[in-house]
Amino acid sequence: MTVNPTTLLAAIPAGLRDPLLEEYQKIASNYAEQRWEPSELSGGKFSECVYWICHDFVTGSTTATPSKPGNMRGDCYTLESKPNTGRTGDRSLRILIPRMLPGLYEIRNNRGVGHVGGDVNPNHMDATVIYSMASYIVAELVAVFHQVSTAEAQEAVDAIVERKFALVWDAGPVKRVLDQGMKSSDQTLLLLHQAGGWVTEKSLVASIDYKNASAYRKTVLSPLHKSRMIEHDAKGGQAKISPKGSAHVEEKIIRPSLSTP
Repeated sequence: MTVNPTTLLAAIPAGLRDPLLEEYQKIASNYAEQRWEPSELSGGKFSECVYWICHDFVTGSTTATPSKPGNMRGDCYTLESKPNTGRTGDRSLRILIPRMLPGLYEIRNNRGVGHVGGDVNPNHMDATVIYSMASYIVAELVAVFHQVSTAEAQEAVDAIVERKFALVWDAGPVKRVLDQGMKSSDQTLLLLHQAGGWVTEKSLVASIDYKNASAYRKTVLSPLHKSRMIEHDAKGGQAKISPKGSAHVEEKIIRPSLSTP
């Protein structure tokens, strides 16, 4: 069974489903743009949406719109103490997901994200936790409400992000930049930006479909290295994007794409 993205989580009332998916898309898009603070801020709103979905599933209630629980940690533990509903997905929505939500909320409130004076400034590490946990939770909700495998659920979640951030497609063996008119240097920067770390020349050549590896090094990697857009380890056969290169991707490639209908 393949989950149709247009009917994703249709069993959840629109008042909870729509803000849930909206907040998840914000997390994914901000994470892709390396905008750590907005990504983490959405984590708090996302948690509130998820809490009420779990609450209604476990208690049989119907909540019109999400709101801030009186005590996120305590309220989540209260769900765990409720009797088993006997429904498919009971343990996920009564125990597993509610146990994850206080952690998401903690990052939102006490890691320099929600207000001035937190212990740690917004950063890649915290935003990665938010993005990963949010993706896991949405996939778990899809698996429960659509009764599909985890692999099928993940495909549906990936489709949410692709509709919002349809620049790079993970085709399995390679990643493809979907804008066929994008020049090779910008494709390289976009792929490195998404990877966030070192990427082998071999992988970049395959993804960009460059016919000659030697020419790619000379005409693409070398100029990007000289302009400090990337660090090219010629001896090791790998490249990594620089802060300057990331800024170029965010301002010149990602942001314009997000504003295009």
